[in-house]
Amino acid sequence: MSDMSGDFDAVLDGYSRAARDALAGYVSAREPSRYLYEPMRRCTLGPGKSLRPALCLAACEAFGGSRGDAMASAVGVELLHAAFLIHDDIEDGSERRRGRPALHIELGTAIALNTGDALAVLAQRPLLDNVDRLGSRMARTVLTEFQVAMERTVEGQAVELGWRHDQVVDLTPPDYLDMILHKTCAYTTILPLRVGALIGSWGDADLEAIARFGFALGAAFQIRDDVLDLVSSDTSYGKNALGDIWEGKRTLALIHLMRTVSDEDRQTVMEFFTRPSVARSGGGARRIRVLMDSYGSVDFACDYGSRMAAEAVAAFDEAFGDCPPSPAFVFLRGVVPFMIERVA
Repeated sequence: MSDMSGDFDAVLDGYSRAARDALAGYVSAREPSRYLYEPMRRCTLGPGKSLRPALCLAACEAFGGSRGDAMASAVGVELLHAAFLIHDDIEDGSERRRGRPALHIELGTAIALNTGDALAVLAQRPLLDNVDRLGSRMARTVLTEFQVAMERTVEGQAVELGWRHDQVVDLTPPDYLDMILHKTCAYTTILPLRVGALIGSWGDADLEAIARFGFALGAAFQIRDDVLDLVSSDTSYGKNALGDIWEGKRTLALIHLMRTVSDEDRQTVMEFFTRPSVARSGGGARRIRVLMDSYGSVDFACDYGSRMAAEAVAAFDEAFGDCPPSPAFVFLRGVVPFMIERVA
């Protein structure tokens, strides 16, 4: 990807700027500002790549549609993403997001929850605006796509939270993939790609092929995210170092560790995770991290992510192979290496 990274980043930046400009109109400065609209603007217009709206816009253009046709839907995806992140940080007990204190740390849990609720509610407005641009039938079809993705996302989140609540450790990589299919892929990749292709092709795209590509792409994205949590510092990643270990998330690396660890080391791991998260120590998290290296768990996750990326490459041809060459097509083809090479 090195030769194309500059072009890819420039196109991504163009999509991101267009989406943010459109999104700004939905989170304009209103009252109450300090405890609602200002936090909403911070969570939507602050630093970030806006990858999800970019996928939506590019998929629409790849199938011959205009950027304007998919813009409202792209904004809706980003508003949902911001809402989910706020709630995720609260549920996970995360203290940092994008290099600064998480919203619930800065303003308190109650204000953060309300801000997340407000963003989820606001995400419906651009979908209603689709009626004027796309007509009621297509707007309803897009709304249905959003509804299904939102349901799948909260189901996936419930599964992961349940694993942590019940201290479930006897999991397999397929268990993990099924969980992230719902929690991550449903709204991060599958939704924006399907909606963009749906609008751009006016219903003619093979949405199941798009979904297969979106799943493989989203899995590669999430596995890379998990690995970055293990190998990055606070300053380079913008989140708590070893935050996933501290929070007890059932990542591929942890699943591999629990399936390969000796009885003695397994007891060390279980003693750490059976404590309440507030009682877990940094030293304990670092010991788990050392064990992951000892048992090859991080390498296992990296290799698994590479295999999912290879699946995404193969699935791309099926999903977008009939699209004519275009900058949007080239951008979407470049998303796969971007996912597995990103450092933040």
